[in-house]
Amino acid sequence: MADNTAKREISNETEELSQKTKRAKADHGNGRGEDVKESEAGNVLSGFQLSAVLSDSAREKNIFIHGKLADQNAVVILEKTPIREDTLAEIFSGSRLMLEMKNDIYSTYRLQAPPHLNEIKTTVVCPATEKHVNKYQRQESFLVEETWEDYQTITLPYIQVQSFSVQWVHNILEKKAEAERIVYEDPDPDNGFVLLPDFKWDQKQVDDLYLIAIVHQKDIKSLRDLTSDHVPLLQNVFKKGKEAILQRYNLPASKLRVYLHYQPSYYHLHVHFTKLGYEAPGCGVERAHLLADVIQNLQSDPQYYQTRTLYFPLRADNGLLSKFKEAGRL
Repeated sequence: MADNTAKREISNETEELSQKTKRAKADHGNGRGEDVKESEAGNVLSGFQLSAVLSDSAREKNIFIHGKLADQNAVVILEKTPIREDTLAEIFSGSRLMLEMKNDIYSTYRLQAPPHLNEIKTTVVCPATEKHVNKYQRQESFLVEETWEDYQTITLPYIQVQSFSVQWVHNILEKKAEAERIVYEDPDPDNGFVLLPDFKWDQKQVDDLYLIAIVHQKDIKSLRDLTSDHVPLLQNVFKKGKEAILQRYNLPASKLRVYLHYQPSYYHLHVHFTKLGYEAPGCGVERAHLLADVIQNLQSDPQYYQTRTLYFPLRADNGLLSKFKEAGRL
């Protein structure tokens, strides 16, 4: 499913590239600083050939680009990184300032910060499939109404036929990939999980903190599979995830937004932890379900998500949207 933010599901495609472009571990002690080593293979983007701009956002300061990299389809995502408080003194003292306009007490300038304070976070998907290209292309969205019957007759068969790969998730759980990025793990096979930064977070500041908790159980696809039997698992993720973030990043539970997506971007149960106040992609009411609410719903009705009508947005190119249209549900 589409998730303009969810770059977690492309980690398997970027793994090979990341082997070429080594990155130092983030300073998890205070949530700041990820010293980036220059690629041992040089600038892997120097030969990138641009085909089209898929989408861009002046508000979010990012751009999604389709092109060719070493004769392979590629998607490149460029994002301006947030300004950190601990760099302000150096920005003010070490930048070049050019006056553009002055009128009474108001003046505007163009400020050229030192290069190391003016980085652009770059994500590369290569080789990129048509699905990746469509995912980042600007498209119209539709709100879908899904009953439990719709889930059984439309959504679940679509998921099963598509066979969406979650091997990259299993690689993380089995420590075959990204083991060094894990912030916390509870190894219990029933109620355990791993907690690690989402790729949307550069880990240089906590203002846009974004972590993902991936459960060890491999047979829970989404919210629709949850029953009261899973309450201990969800409570464990909720409690220990918040404790781990407090210990690692000194961010209390009162500053966190903890939620699940429906539809999710990949079909292995995972929980999002973001800083309250950060407008993370997909945190709107049409897609995000607060974990605290999910737990209470299951405590009041063990089969809550097997009886409830759920609503979620789908982009125009989404195959599931076509299935709902074919069934006369949209």
